[in-house]
Amino acid sequence: MAAFTTETLVSADFAAWEPLWKGYLTFYQTAVPDETTRLSFDRLTSGSEPMGGFLARDAGGTAIGIVNWIMHRSTWTVGDYCYLQDLFVAPQSRGAGVARALIEAVYGKARQANCSRVYWLTHKTNHVAMHLYDRVADLSGFIQYRKIL
Repeated sequence: MAAFTTETLVSADFAAWEPLWKGYLTFYQTAVPDETTRLSFDRLTSGSEPMGGFLARDAGGTAIGIVNWIMHRSTWTVGDYCYLQDLFVAPQSRGAGVARALIEAVYGKARQANCSRVYWLTHKTNHVAMHLYDRVADLSGFIQYRKIL
């Protein structure tokens, strides 16, 4: 297994984060405007929003994975929920424990903030990722409905 580290995403990480973000969008066959990408990154790293992220780097310092999270209130619990919104590992680094480490970093952040749960969505065709998710979390059984506005 290759050595890697996870670290809190900071404003100086944009050049490392952006290619992984774009890889994530490509994986899901979508795109967002550059201004949305920049605004999202600024929100993730400003410290003034209830959101943030982690970056995984290999032993040489190359960014190989990202995870972005958002904390929000719930009517069901006293503690906030933590939504793990985006998770992506560079194809050449998959299978080395990077995704699990990024998920665990979010779990640690959520525990530190006294959140009552961490949750996320994935596409029903993302079978490889679901093998990991089945080991690190519980499948809720809920189905998502949405209306794009």
